[in-house]
Amino acid sequence: MNTNSTFLEELEDIIRARIQSANPSSYTSQLVESGKLRVAQKVGEEAVEVALAAATENSAELLQESADLIFHLLVLLNCHSVRLTDVCDVLQQRHVRSV
Repeated sequence: MNTNSTFLEELEDIIRARIQSANPSSYTSQLVESGKLRVAQKVGEEAVEVALAAATENSAELLQESADLIFHLLVLLNCHSVRLTDVCDVLQQRHVRSV
């Protein structure tokens, strides 16, 4: 069984492969083809949906929308050649400074 961080790395690789394949039947590929602005908009939409699910205390919806947000964030990061590990590095640097 994979750890959650290993799965996110695998998902990141899958997203990258789907973007590179430019397969018109791939949602990921279609989304990226629509442009970085559209990808950024999807991240914003999903973030709002996460906030609304949290505000209404709907745990099931919060889980689903959080998964959507993380997926779309990974797509957006990939569009900008940023890896999740880069984001984790920033978080670790912030943690070290706050301790």
